[in-house]
Amino acid sequence: MGKANKVVLAYSGGLDTSVIIPWLKENYGAEVIAVCVDLGQPEDYDAVEKKAIASGASKAYIVDAKEEFVKDYIWPTVKAGAIYEGKYLLGTSFARPLIGKILVDIAEKEGADAIAHGATGKGNDQVRFELAIKALAPNMKIIAPWREWELKSRTDCMEYAAKHNIPVVATKKHPYSMDQNVWHLSHEGGDLENPANAPKDDVYLVTHTPEQAPDEAGYVNITFKGGVPVAVDGVEGTPLQILEKLNEIGAHYGVGVVDIVENRLVGMKSRGVYENPGGSIIMYAHRELEYLCLDRATYHYKELIANKYAELVYDGMWFAPLMNALQAFVDTTQETVTGDVKLKLYKGNIISAGSTSPYSLYSEDFVTFEEDDVYDQADAAGFINLFGLPLKINALMKEKAGL
Repeated sequence: MGKANKVVLAYSGGLDTSVIIPWLKENYGAEVIAVCVDLGQPEDYDAVEKKAIASGASKAYIVDAKEEFVKDYIWPTVKAGAIYEGKYLLGTSFARPLIGKILVDIAEKEGADAIAHGATGKGNDQVRFELAIKALAPNMKIIAPWREWELKSRTDCMEYAAKHNIPVVATKKHPYSMDQNVWHLSHEGGDLENPANAPKDDVYLVTHTPEQAPDEAGYVNITFKGGVPVAVDGVEGTPLQILEKLNEIGAHYGVGVVDIVENRLVGMKSRGVYENPGGSIIMYAHRELEYLCLDRATYHYKELIANKYAELVYDGMWFAPLMNALQAFVDTTQETVTGDVKLKLYKGNIISAGSTSPYSLYSEDFVTFEEDDVYDQADAAGFINLFGLPLKINALMKEKAGL
């Protein structure tokens, strides 16, 4: 197991990470510095800080990284149009590299020789945390207690906490494993582990169910500049303000619920239910604007890039060279993705209601079914002859060969 002098711990204030503090001191003989990163999860951060100290940490950092999270992690993913396996909007996935970066920054500042996290050996987060650390601090020791200790269950952790006088509160009111930030809230475990079970209404803590949503539709107008939203209904704001406003609107109309059985990186399938009210609106609106502003070849190739980009984010490869290369491509495509998108929201549905852009490639003069002076329909015959020539030659060969 080895020794460590000073360990920086990714700390949430929950049972697992509270237990990890004394466990690290006991098994590694280390001073422990707790780091809690505020990405929009509703917490009493004064209480979290006090709890970390009460659990044995020598120091506790509370880092507000919400603006950085939206601007530098969410917005690039929006520009890429990256959605994992067609549904998952990557809310946990791109939060982990930012947390990893902050852990590294504080570890270097404090002169720590190790970083620890509370991710289990079954999940994706262990990979995401550790790949970020390896990319940014390749010589840093990484400690993952769930892969080392003899505690095997929540009951074991509760007993360990009681033995070490750690202040934890057990509750069964909401029996799901959850991760929340300003982009999403995820739910796993409990009755959701059986994909045959529909989510119960009490699962949802952010958005309304469709039944709870208003009986009348609402409209929202989103202004984009360079592929990212800059205003809602004509009101400009910071990236965080834009997202929070759309979360509020989307939740009111019951949009953004995602239910998926996804393929985890570690080899198993898992069922998750995600609440993404603002994120769903943004991704939908962004795609609508790209329909107007990107040419056919670029749009189709970008769809391929989006799938690979999503896979890299999901797999924790945020700081990989390929991500940098793909981002350069994405950023180039977004230079003209500017304009306004109007959406209709109704009982969980997002419906297009018109879009405009100064860079629109849509030309009514060319596409009209009425008489026009810009398109000679006779030109299509030559185009079809050349485009279909390989098919014709192949058919002639088969005819000659008797195939």
